[in-house]
Amino acid sequence: MVQIVHFAGLGSMGLGMAQSAAKAGLTVYGFDPDARRVEMLAASGGQALDRNAPKASALVCVVLNAEQTKEALFGPHGWADLVEPGGVILGCATVAPDVARALETDAEARGLLYLDAPISGGAAKAAQGQLSVMASGKPAAFDRAANVLDAIAQTVHRLGDNAGTGSAMKAVNQLLAGVHIAAMGEALSFAASQNLDLARVLDVIKVSAGTSWMFENRAPHVIDADYAPRSAIDIWSKDLGIVTDIAAAAGLPLPVTETALVQYRAASAAGLGREDDAAITKHIAGRASICLPGGG
Repeated sequence: MVQIVHFAGLGSMGLGMAQSAAKAGLTVYGFDPDARRVEMLAASGGQALDRNAPKASALVCVVLNAEQTKEALFGPHGWADLVEPGGVILGCATVAPDVARALETDAEARGLLYLDAPISGGAAKAAQGQLSVMASGKPAAFDRAANVLDAIAQTVHRLGDNAGTGSAMKAVNQLLAGVHIAAMGEALSFAASQNLDLARVLDVIKVSAGTSWMFENRAPHVIDADYAPRSAIDIWSKDLGIVTDIAAAAGLPLPVTETALVQYRAASAAGLGREDDAAITKHIAGRASICLPGGG
């Protein structure tokens, strides 16, 4: 069982996951380019990850994309060097299935196990150790990662014995989530155009058939004019891009997803890319000069 676990990436999800692992009694080391995030981990019982840290039984990589994952794991200063032989890497970024399979191959060539383990649930659930993990990998990888998964997840979906399946399932989730956020932005913009009180709209819709988890979670950001990034616009430009690339390779048109992707890319080009993804509402409403709470 894992006793020492390293975290590469302490962003909005990674920090909460590392803190949850520390609360569960694991010895946690974490690295992030932002030293403030490392300090926050240290205040929660973790330690800074550097080249002098002891080797880990597990390495959890929670970065933005495939390129960062490859660099964080296997680059010139990759943290995989600090995983003991037979240890397990958990790759949690949203990547294409073929990337996950290649990462598994690279890990196994170094005598390490690999778990394709994309995550869902948001920063709040990460901090509570209640994420959903869509995982695939060798049974030995699941066994090796068992107590790490127990610490960070409420639900672990075992989706297969090889990497790639977990990432394919995450792509399905991201398709729905990204479209739902864009639909939320359209719905609130439409409601504002009809002079409806957006707080009242939220009250009505969340107990009606038109609701979604994303509507209920993101609409309050718009109502409060709070666009501090929990999950940024640019993440959806990336993730829906992955979805549409996978679909294109299969010859499958996804017109609704493709339309949502155009909106996220346009919002990013308009300077909203680093704002909370609820700011898609600002982009949509702004095209008709519709006023949102806070003057957005």
